Amino acid sequence: MRIGISGASGLVGSLLTDRARERGWEVVPLVRRREQEGIYWSIPDQVVDLEGLEGLDALVHLAGENLGGRRWTEGQKARILNSRVEGTTLLAEALGELRQPPATFLSASAVGYYGDTGDEWVDEESSAGEGFLAEVCEAWEESADRAIESGARVVKARFGVILSKEGGALERMLTPFRLGIGGRLGGGNQYMSWIGHEDTVRALLFLLDTEALSGAVNVTSPQPVRNSELTKALGEALGRPTILPLPGPVLKVVLGSELAEEMLLQGQRVRPTKLLKAGFTFRAPGIEEGLKSALEDHGES
Repeated sequence: MRIGISGASGLVGSLLTDRARERGWEVVPLVRRREQEGIYWSIPDQVVDLEGLEGLDALVHLAGENLGGRRWTEGQKARILNSRVEGTTLLAEALGELRQPPATFLSASAVGYYGDTGDEWVDEESSAGEGFLAEVCEAWEESADRAIESGARVVKARFGVILSKEGGALERMLTPFRLGIGGRLGGGNQYMSWIGHEDTVRALLFLLDTEALSGAVNVTSPQPVRNSELTKALGEALGRPTILPLPGPVLKVVLGSELAEEMLLQGQRVRPTKLLKAGFTFRAPGIEEGLKSALEDHGES
């Protein structure tokens, strides 16, 4: 099998590349500089190497501006939206110009699609919520659907928080928690839909293998937890106290009100219905198992 991957150097992309190659698959990264080896593409120039895309069995699109990397100024919000919509549209429409397009277009999305769901369970049949993240995810997924015109099976992987020591939310949490100054965010009642990094890659390979699956698919553990539960579990995993909460007003001052609300103080209680019905099994379904795997994989106990 020959697959192309945008965002191949990122956390998920690098893991997927390794696991795919272990299977004997050929992996071709999408690259931003012409001198690099791979398939050249440029979102600002709206250019993609069509010959490079020819003959791929699948195209996996993971690239996009970091959602929580900077304060959400109007300019940053525009960069976040444009990086996802313009990049996804460029690739999806390019598939329609190929003589031999990929059979599968797997594009990233996020559980932010559902907005703030409180204690309510949501799954792939639930409608989009409200807020900036929900608007981004909805537009992002609509862009991916343009690949349907090429005849591709389109899968939109709605990722939860991916637990890994090497990137994302967990990496940022480790230093304060190791120092004993980690704690719940706000009241701690908000749900976090998460997934271990190994289960994330296993789920993506499962989606590539399973032709019956299409449309939106939640890539999350079946056991979402409240922020207070995550806080307790991480403290216990590291053997550190977790007695210093970060009040919501402080987070809003430091990060900006909108980012703090949508990324940290609100949450989603997501069920991965499609994966479960299709027979996918999680190796780390519970938060204790997920954290243990994320830490032990890199020599931490």
